[in-house]
Amino acid sequence: MKLSACICMLFREEKDFVKRVALVKQAGLPAFEFWGWTGLDLDGVLAAKKEAGIELAAICVDSADPAMKQAWPKGILVNPEMRSVFVAATRESLAVANRLGCGTLIATVGNDQPGLSAWQMHDSIVAGLEAVAADAERAGVTIVLEPLNTLVNHKGYYLWSSREGFDICRTVGSPNVKLLFDIYHQQIMEGNLIQNITENIGLIGHFHSADVPGRHEFGSGELNYANICSAIDKAGYQGFVGLEYSPSAGTDSAASLAQVRRIVGA
Repeated sequence: MKLSACICMLFREEKDFVKRVALVKQAGLPAFEFWGWTGLDLDGVLAAKKEAGIELAAICVDSADPAMKQAWPKGILVNPEMRSVFVAATRESLAVANRLGCGTLIATVGNDQPGLSAWQMHDSIVAGLEAVAADAERAGVTIVLEPLNTLVNHKGYYLWSSREGFDICRTVGSPNVKLLFDIYHQQIMEGNLIQNITENIGLIGHFHSADVPGRHEFGSGELNYANICSAIDKAGYQGFVGLEYSPSAGTDSAASLAQVRRIVGA
């Protein structure tokens, strides 16, 4: 089991973002990840990554162009009118991923848009990903589409179903467009985790994880992560499982990660 620490949520006790990379190494993990890349010291991140000798598992589609920030509320992928912005931001982010030696780029879709039907938004996601699939293949980067829960954290977000996400990936038909299966989000929305994961393992390019409820470390809630991670391993998954959680109150990041490693045997 290859674990990756999301340093936007873990090691927040260290205010220097770049220094969090070394803390991931000290915690015994082989990789880290983060969300948006704009505004970060990318040279510093790359130097810290090389110094620690660990991998950068994933970053998000982002852009230094203010037009992209304005496009998010308008539905970056669900709205056909925003497609050119999504394509430009993805190409920009693929270049950043290559610069940082990162093999996975996370794409979210945006919220439901007034005046657009579910099928129009679904088809817009497909068309947007088709427009950048060849770019991802040339870059050697996998774009992973992320469903989110709408009951607790992301009210109004369009893509909440892993089933629909897998259908979108099948329709696009590129080896470099897959699903980000977030175990936390999918427990809230769908459940039936192990079956949904193992039956679609070839379409999963990355995992995110946290316990439910609360979005804390494994062992803090209702999920049996020992069984879930064992099933992922047995299914032949070779990628990273991202730890995208905040430590429980009174628990620091290093201690919470040690607990996670004990539970999954990593």
